[in-house]
Amino acid sequence: MINDKRKEAIALKYDQKASKAPVILAKGKGKTAENILEKAMKLEIPVQRDESLAALLGQLDIHQTIPEELYGAVAEVFAFIYKVDKDMNR
Repeated sequence: MINDKRKEAIALKYDQKASKAPVILAKGKGKTAENILEKAMKLEIPVQRDESLAALLGQLDIHQTIPEELYGAVAEVFAFIYKVDKDMNR
């Protein structure tokens, strides 16, 4: 997730075997956000821009499981990533 106005980035991870829900893998503002985005680009990880969701997720701690009320919004992000990944591997 990216919030361009505040230069905020949030990286999520979801491992069904390790956790019931996605967790915050990394987050940051300013230069840290830029570093997260650069790393995502180098690793060819799709990035979705969603200022509102980034602001909400930015309030969580690293390694914290996302709250149930954000499941729907985060599921949309993972669906987007799945589609982009599928399209890239055609």
